[in-house]
Amino acid sequence: MQLALFWLFSILMLAFALGVILLRNPVSSAMSLVMSFISLAAVFVTLDAYFIAVVQVLVYAGAVMVLFLFIIMLLDLRAEKRRRVRLSAWLGGGIVVGGFLSALSQIVVSLPALHVPKPDVSQPLANDVALVGFALFRNFNLPFQIIGVLLLVATVGVVLLSRKELK
Repeated sequence: MQLALFWLFSILMLAFALGVILLRNPVSSAMSLVMSFISLAAVFVTLDAYFIAVVQVLVYAGAVMVLFLFIIMLLDLRAEKRRRVRLSAWLGGGIVVGGFLSALSQIVVSLPALHVPKPDVSQPLANDVALVGFALFRNFNLPFQIIGVLLLVATVGVVLLSRKELK
């Protein structure tokens, strides 16, 4: 069941990633990116990486996408107009993608690590969340605080720049 869910969420993630590229409306594209991030978090859950999945949702699907949507709405971006793409552009792009996939498949097949039997994954003795917290607040407390102040100043600057002047 876990393998089936892994493949389901992987396919969903790739489909939403294609939506980011193919959709013309910037808000729809950003929402497709959010769904791609959430699908990636679900893939991490199927791999028993719960902490990475939670961080993926909180940081990327939450904070980063709120920032992207704020910028899209601040710039008042419109949907992109369709333009005619020539056959030579499609042909050239297809050749480049085909060459890339061919080279990638040759590299993956020739990896010696694929043919080595892997040992079973053992359960970690320590809590990874506690280790990340200790490392963050013990070793990197000052940079963490500086980044917090920098983000606060940037947020205030964006709000001040986006104000409309009263006439």
